[in-house]
Amino acid sequence: MTTVTRTPVQRLARYGYVPFLLIGLNGIGIALSSIGAPKFWLLLVLAVAIVASFLVERVIPYRAEWNDDLNDTLRDRIHAFVNEMLILLSVAAIPLLAAVVPAPGIWPTSWPFLCQVLIAILVADLGITLVHLASHKIGFLWRFHAVHHSVERFYGLNGLMKHPLHQTVEMTAGVAPLILIGLPSNVAAALALSVAIQLLLQHSNADYRVGPAKYLLALNEGHRFHHLKFAGIGDVNFGLFTLIWDHLLRTYSYDPARRFDTDDLGMATKPDYPTAYVDQLVYPFTADGGCEM
Repeated sequence: MTTVTRTPVQRLARYGYVPFLLIGLNGIGIALSSIGAPKFWLLLVLAVAIVASFLVERVIPYRAEWNDDLNDTLRDRIHAFVNEMLILLSVAAIPLLAAVVPAPGIWPTSWPFLCQVLIAILVADLGITLVHLASHKIGFLWRFHAVHHSVERFYGLNGLMKHPLHQTVEMTAGVAPLILIGLPSNVAAALALSVAIQLLLQHSNADYRVGPAKYLLALNEGHRFHHLKFAGIGDVNFGLFTLIWDHLLRTYSYDPARRFDTDDLGMATKPDYPTAYVDQLVYPFTADGGCEM
């Protein structure tokens, strides 16, 4: 049932959580990146975001039972650690890639730093959205993306519960075009933090509110529809940061009256999908790993 916001703390969490992460912590990350602060500080900002995510999910849970461990917490933490390290390594590799593939010098370095980060977010959002869409249409990609759709509850760490190969493909699609036009490493660092924060918000078990912004931003209200378990029904709302591309691609769907429970999650065609971390890494390479989309 919808959380009843009786206390000031619940009201603050419901309406303040998204601005705190989306504007506040991202803003701090952008400010730190603009002055070339050590990446360690961005990790601290991310740690604050993760702690806030878990706290708010308990103050205003969308479904209280989704806060319960289903013997999946350790697995999800491993997924999150591995995939976040891949994101950080991709940022660290940008100077090396720039030396190998000289950029044409068209990146707008003279623009305000915030504008540069926003451009990077929009371009990355398009690339990731297209790969995400393709992953629901192309069997080979679905083998690896299916790991993400095997979840049995919806909470913050689900965002980074991905097969590392699929995570690599998505990030390459989002970042490679930016690198080719000269993405600076400090802009990439701010983008990496934004990706991690967005995934926390998008898969959050918090019953927060953002008003009309839910039609534009790819947050949890819309993303729950993407995780509907029955084939074809979840082929909507592919965006990571925004729903702009979904509106243009006609893959947008939203019903404000719809409520979700555990029975709506997972894959109807593969209810026995492996749950252990190593098994999920190996399963896409097996004969059974080509489960139906």
